[in-house]
Amino acid sequence: MRIDFNNLNTSKLYFKTDFEKKIDQFLEEWFSTSETVKVQTSGSTGIPKIFNIEKNKMVNSAEMTCNFLGLKEGDSALICLPVEYISGKMMVVRSILRRLKLIVVDPSLRPLEDIEEKIDFCAMTPLQVENSLEKLDLVKNLIIGGAAVSEDLKKKISQTLKLSNTQTQIFETYGMSETLSHIGLKQIFPQAEDYFTVFENVEISKDERGCLRIFAPNLNDEVLQTNDLVEITNDKEFKFLGRIDNVINSGGAKIFPEQLETLVKKEIPNEVVFLGVDDESLGQKLIAVIEGSESELINEKLSTIEYQQKFHKPKEIIFMEKIPRTPNGKVNRYELKNIL
Repeated sequence: MRIDFNNLNTSKLYFKTDFEKKIDQFLEEWFSTSETVKVQTSGSTGIPKIFNIEKNKMVNSAEMTCNFLGLKEGDSALICLPVEYISGKMMVVRSILRRLKLIVVDPSLRPLEDIEEKIDFCAMTPLQVENSLEKLDLVKNLIIGGAAVSEDLKKKISQTLKLSNTQTQIFETYGMSETLSHIGLKQIFPQAEDYFTVFENVEISKDERGCLRIFAPNLNDEVLQTNDLVEITNDKEFKFLGRIDNVINSGGAKIFPEQLETLVKKEIPNEVVFLGVDDESLGQKLIAVIEGSESELINEKLSTIEYQQKFHKPKEIIFMEKIPRTPNGKVNRYELKNIL
């Protein structure tokens, strides 16, 4: 199904699938006299809930993304994310704002499977990208959200697209429901950036713990406090270091497990989780849990890793058939620690 927001006449559109009907319902809600729309949270950090968001703030968010990517009237976009959540709703709002031609594809693990034409803009989850590598060159601007993009996936993206003569730009997003999708992007391809660049009218700072604070009055009237430890180079760029909840204190040294996981995943394709387990002498002992079976090849690659500090090298490596995950696919560190 295609919706041309440059020449929209909803009475002539035939919404066939359940997903298309949900988009129709959202369009009715959007063009109604109400100043707000209802959005459902994913429930990844608690019980799913429904709350109201002001339409004008969603427009502000859409404008930020469209300006950053240079989207213009008549460009094409593809929606393949559930429209109950902010990610799917914002794809529709961006299309309305810039009068894009929106291609509607039911959410699935392979959203590009039946696509043969060039697409100017699309948003996907990492798992969708993982299953669409062979067709990524059809997308000019791709943003990836919902979960962190692994080093292994970044490597696959780069290897795949370097073989094709493409103008594709791929970005990782940073944001949350309270920021109405994302407040900044970090390029993955063609350049691999370490820092997120925030949009105009977004102010960033750190609290006394070193965690990111966000003030984006066009999106949310409140200053948003996160538990994400960051490094800020200037008022427009920051680097994600890890969650303060996950910091390991071993022998008085603070260790950010996410940074070590990124380093190791550059060498092996397996899922890797660094944890601190109780230890009488160190307080917490650094260990690494690797998903899959132990092998000579993996052990050989692990032995070549150069850690920045001696205490970054795990005291113990544990191989586990399956690392526990949350319903949305993220590693469940709490459950893993309980298992250990």
